Formats: sequence, C-alpha cells, structure tokens
Amino acid sequence: MFDPAASAESHLSSYCEDMARRARTASRQLATARSAEKDQWLLTVADRIVARSEQVLEANRLDASFAQDADLPASSIDRLKLTAESLRASAAGLREVAALPDPIGRVLSSTVRPNGLQIDKVSVPLGVIFFIYESRPNVTLDAAALCVKSGNAIILRGGKEASHTNAALYGILRDALKSVELPADAIQLVETTDRAAVGHLLRLSEWIDLVIPRGGESLIRRVAEEARMPVLKHYKGICHVYVDQAADLDMAERIVVNAKCQRPSVCNAAESLLVHRKIAPTFLPRVAASLCRRGVELRGCATTRQLVSQAVAATEEDYGTEYLDLILSVKVVENLQEAIDHISCYGSQHSDAIVTADLAAAQRFTAAVDSSAVLVNASTRFNDGYEFGLGAEIGISTDKFHARGPCGLLELTSYKYVVQGHGQVRGE
Repeated sequence: MFDPAASAESHLSSYCEDMARRARTASRQLATARSAEKDQWLLTVADRIVARSEQVLEANRLDASFAQDADLPASSIDRLKLTAESLRASAAGLREVAALPDPIGRVLSSTVRPNGLQIDKVSVPLGVIFFIYESRPNVTLDAAALCVKSGNAIILRGGKEASHTNAALYGILRDALKSVELPADAIQLVETTDRAAVGHLLRLSEWIDLVIPRGGESLIRRVAEEARMPVLKHYKGICHVYVDQAADLDMAERIVVNAKCQRPSVCNAAESLLVHRKIAPTFLPRVAASLCRRGVELRGCATTRQLVSQAVAATEEDYGTEYLDLILSVKVVENLQEAIDHISCYGSQHSDAIVTADLAAAQRFTAAVDSSAVLVNASTRFNDGYEFGLGAEIGISTDKFHARGPCGLLELTSYKYVVQGHGQVRGE
C-alpha cells in the first residue's frame, strides 16, 4: 500500500544524502584549489554584496516582518536584522579573510629521521562542514568565507526566520563560485524548512566530517545528542566580570557597562558582575547608576541590595542564567578566590574578565579560570573572531578537543604526515 508519509520521508532522506555526497565531491576539488582562486571568490562576493545590498535588505525586511508577526523575542529579531552598514562591514570582513594567509599546505613541523626519511606535518582541510544556525544571516557569509578559504565544503542550514535573507545571500555566494570556476557544490543551502532534514544530515557521518551548531542551547544540545560526527560547540555564554580590590574604578565602570550593554543579546555579553567586598561600597552604587540609566535590571545578593536600592533579590538560578537581555546578576565576594570559585560553579567556560591593577591577581585569575577566553582589564565582548584578528569566525567553542575559543581559518583545518624517502624499507 502506498504510504504518502513514508514516501515524503524517503524523499527527504534522499535529498539530504544527495546534498552530502555532492558536498564531499566538491570538498575534494576544493582541497586542491589555488589560493588565488579562493581569494578571487572572496573579493567577488564582497563586491556583489555591496552591489546587491538593496536586494538582500529587501529580503531581510520581509524576514523581520514575519518575525515580528510571529512574536519572536526581541533578542532574536535584533540578531536577524541587517543594515546597509552591516552589509558593508560583512564585505570588509570578506576582504580581510582574502588577505589572510592560506591555511592549507602549511608545513607545521618537519623532521629528518636517522634513516633519512623526511617527515612533514602538513595542514589540510577537514572536508565537509554542516553548519546549523539561527537568526543571524550575516554568519551565512562568515561561515561560507572561512570554509571555502580553508578548502572545506559547507552545507548551510539557517533558521526559517531568516529564510529569505539566507536565500538571497546564498544566490550571491553560489553565483560567485561559478564565476571563478570553483565547484558550485562547495556551498549548499538546505532549502527545506522541514526540521527532520537536520536529523537526516546528522546521521551522514560517511559524508560529513564536522557539524557546527550556532544558536540557542536547546538546538545545540539536540545536535550534540543526535550527531554521529564530531560537534564544535558551546552551550551558552554565562560571562563574568570580576572587579578586584585593586581595580581602577573608572576603567571598571566602562568595562562593565560595555560588557553588559553594548549588545546584550550575544553570547559574549556579561551576565554576572562580581565585586570585591572592600570596594563594593564605593563601586557598586556608581556602576549601578550607570547600568540602570541604560535600562539594566540588577539581581543581587544581600550585600548588593544593601548598597543598591534598585537591585532585586538574586536566586540561585539567576547566577547560572544566560539572560541575553538587559539583566545582570551581581554578587559581592570576599576575595579573588571566592570570585574564581563562583565562576567555576556557575560559568560556562566562555568569556570571563578581571579588572585589576594587581599583576599577581591577574596572573592567578588567568591561570585558575578555565574559559575559552580570559580577559584582563578588557570587556568580555572582545571574545570574537573579528576582534582577535581572525577576519571572521564560524563560532566560539568551549570544548578542549581540536579547537577552543573563536574558530577561524586555522580551526577548520587538520593535518596529515607527508613522508619523503629514497627507497627506505623497514627492517625487523
């Protein structure tokens, strides 16, 4: 008996497998592409993004309108929106990636054995990347740029809330591949909104080498549970700023306000403020006034509430929450060790900062806090591929195996050993 549901499922499975197979073929071609070809593609895309910006922005306005009608959270709509300025910034980022050295074919180390064998450790692409992301269509460009430059094919699965924008960007990316004679299947977009497609692709470990999810914690946990290939990820960004007793208070205020308010909906925004007991009576009222003027809700410990009348009581849950909003948990700590212990208990190993003029305190903090980026006298917002000079990033990893922190070109490579001999054979 004909089963329409079974037929549809079979069709979706075939669609996903065909996409992955074509990506594998393209990755083999891209692995041997010349640097000049890849860089020309990047520059072509940058020019076309600017030239066709109105087309992209029209698609983005359509997505934003649908998102508002669907009552998506304000933070999601903020991440969704593009502007002419942001598109020019994306084009500049593509040109920066083009200017970076090609990460493929680098000799990472070289030795000559006593028997005359020369053993070179050489960087190579990972192969095929499956990239799943929500809301931010600008990362379509970042991810594609980094993958093609590093010789990897990429399968893009954006959220349905950005489907029109992603389709417009994908058209530009794919047309540019054809114009410079790189394999068109090096970049593919999952064009169905059926969520089951993700499950099918996560099972295709024969064709896909790495999956990178970028979005909410529920998405990332689903991917980590279902994927049959390695996953590069972070679950959430519970980022702290610790203001030490030896801090310059003007500097500390600037850093805290920036870390929380500059863009609160992103993963490297501060979610928790820790203040040394000795400076709390002076520092907390002034930083609270600055934060409250910017609409920040403060949730603090008992000492914080004694010093700051605007603060409400913080719960245990508050200290482990990624708000992605203008909400900040605050705790007064007895000393540096208590700050480190608090971060170890509630943090997510993403981005944590100390503000201090005490070199020993800074060194102890950077050694003891186990996060992908630990900052001294700087905002947590700097944990970012562009800010780190990577040109762009495909995501931030809090894992320790293979890659950690902002992941750019080098993090999308592996290596192989190339052995040069002149007739050597191994004896017994």
